[in-house]
Amino acid sequence: MRIQFWSIGKNHEPYVKEGIEDFTQRISKYFSVEWNIIPVPKNAGMMSEMDLKKKEGEMIIDWLKKDHYLVALDEHGKEISSEKLADFLQLRANDSIKTLVFVIGGAFGLDEAVLQKANYKWSLSKLTFPHQLARLILAEQVYRACTIIRNEKYHHK
Repeated sequence: MRIQFWSIGKNHEPYVKEGIEDFTQRISKYFSVEWNIIPVPKNAGMMSEMDLKKKEGEMIIDWLKKDHYLVALDEHGKEISSEKLADFLQLRANDSIKTLVFVIGGAFGLDEAVLQKANYKWSLSKLTFPHQLARLILAEQVYRACTIIRNEKYHHK
């Protein structure tokens, strides 16, 4: 199974880049993994919130393929524990999912069209995180889940 992290926005900021790269490298010992940063649409500052979300949603949907299993990071998604995330990853691998895509929306979240296409909606927390930190938390939690699956000692309960 391949894991892809998609995020609308700018490249990783220096204050999180090193951590994201570290956890991404660690994940690669378990699954093929890559980041795809989807640029903010041109003239985003001139668009309404609704129009911007719609345009970003169209871009995300254009990237989707039939065999992608889409996990939308959304504030209204289901909150799960690290152990449940490990179970989730293992089940997707057992189901022979070829590509597991985690997508982080833009400043205003994901468009309803993307949420409707999502196979699963996940909330990292009830807290609101800066976009860049959400990327770092996502990478760390996926790595943590990988170590839980393998019963390695990174995760302490």
